[in-house]
Amino acid sequence: MLTCIDARLDPAKYTGLAEGDAHVIRNAGGRASDDAIRSLIISHKLLGTTEWFVIHHTDCGMELFTDDIIRNLLSKSLKTATIDEKGWRNVTEEGGSDGAKFISFLPISNLADSITEDVQRIKKHPLVTSDILVYGYIYDVKTGQLIEVPEATAAGSVQ
Repeated sequence: MLTCIDARLDPAKYTGLAEGDAHVIRNAGGRASDDAIRSLIISHKLLGTTEWFVIHHTDCGMELFTDDIIRNLLSKSLKTATIDEKGWRNVTEEGGSDGAKFISFLPISNLADSITEDVQRIKKHPLVTSDILVYGYIYDVKTGQLIEVPEATAAGSVQ
């Protein structure tokens, strides 16, 4: 399972899994980054996992910025930023770095689209066999429901 690091979420609880039932890979947004895909590949190749779930969630902080916003913030300060009704801003403007201009932070502008994109990226990876099923879901933090994203699951089917 690839899902978000959000501390409000307990993947075992919202999926009904017990300890030891699944490998849970977590990163900001539950995105299919190179490192997440690396972990999925290891899970399959060395531990026999044959189905993967990509689960993003509603009310995710990754929907609150773009690559340009975070790059601009980091270029001026490496300290923690704050957000208010006017958007993101640095508390102090010192000690920044332009190193962020080379990083894709994988923000989310549309949940269903980001899940479908991630499933497609996983399925197209040259180290992922075509017989692995990849499913896409949204976890609704208000209702506690898992909502399938049909386009993502279709993209993740065996071809």
